[in-house]
Amino acid sequence: MDRLANTVRPYAWGSTTALPELLGTAPTGEPQAEMWMGAHPGAPSRIDRGAGPRSLAEVIDAAPEAELGADAVRAFGPRLPFLLKLLAAGSPLSLQVHPDLDQARAGFADEERRGVPIDAARRNYKDANHKPELIVALTPFDGLCGFRHPARTADLLAGLGVDDLKPYVDILRASPEEDALREVLTAVLGAEHHALAGTVEQAAVAADRLAREDGPHAADYAAYAAIAHHYPGDPGVLAAMLLNHVRLQPGEALFLGAGIPHAYLSGLGVELMANSDNVLRCGLTPKHVDVPELLRVVRFEAGDAGVLRPEAVGGEEVYETPIDEFRLSRFVPAPGAAPRPLVSRTPQILLCTAGTVRLRAGAAAELVLGPGESAFVPAGEALTLAGEGTLFRATVVA
Repeated sequence: MDRLANTVRPYAWGSTTALPELLGTAPTGEPQAEMWMGAHPGAPSRIDRGAGPRSLAEVIDAAPEAELGADAVRAFGPRLPFLLKLLAAGSPLSLQVHPDLDQARAGFADEERRGVPIDAARRNYKDANHKPELIVALTPFDGLCGFRHPARTADLLAGLGVDDLKPYVDILRASPEEDALREVLTAVLGAEHHALAGTVEQAAVAADRLAREDGPHAADYAAYAAIAHHYPGDPGVLAAMLLNHVRLQPGEALFLGAGIPHAYLSGLGVELMANSDNVLRCGLTPKHVDVPELLRVVRFEAGDAGVLRPEAVGGEEVYETPIDEFRLSRFVPAPGAAPRPLVSRTPQILLCTAGTVRLRAGAAAELVLGPGESAFVPAGEALTLAGEGTLFRATVVA
């Protein structure tokens, strides 16, 4: 097992305090958005096995079966198929969707064929992989996830009392679900920003007022008013109003599959995803928005946000998801509990988020992890867990 040295990404939407508070470090005054744990080429973790720090990606490349196990290599190739993060949102992230595997492969191949530079602003597909992801709240965590049922959204928009929203309300009430969602999202994202700026501003003012009243949509209106504060005049604010607003309590989670529009708004969480950079943005961003490609990828299906809670499986709390690239679970050892074995025929990354945990491999090797500290465990390495804290385990289903 190896202690990981990880990179913190300073994206503009990051919190200035959440990660420093968890890590026990002094705030820098700058946003600290994500800490990456894994072998993603953008910011691979580093380990030291006695010859100086090396990129985890380099270590895996040198001996993929020894590090990942034959099962994982057979299923996903000679690379770590997941990326684990601590995510600290101080302001809303862009509204976005991710492609499924077939869409990612086709889109990547098409842009490669057309010679679109991999770092071009207009590039949609950075790789040929899909990007399902799971977010588990460590603090109260606000987000948007999936389309709300059109009739409920019609009521919410009508409650704003903005005349320019009435055509959308009528469509949401009169058209079949898929047609209604597609037509309204297409109209909002296809409009020029300046043409909708006044409508967005009126909606934001009304949402802010209604958030302070004790109405049935007060929490939703508060979320949308906050989004509009960060992105004044952005049509993405109206697109966001089509989505379920959800507040996760610590330990609760959301799974974001292909085609599901979503955005994280605020809070600290553990995020686990397939190892990909493929994002199609819907708004709330100055970055490229490819509306036709986005509309091809979005799934126009309404439903509840689908909050996940962990299921106890033999002393381990598992967040069940329908994919194989990653599996996330949590251990919260009881005070004085006997050490428990942790072994997997696939690679593991272990992250402590509270208290102190001890990892022991054999008679001598021991790592003590505090909040925000993590370790990589090669496939098949047997170890035990002890201590009083919270440990997340990311691994592979293979």
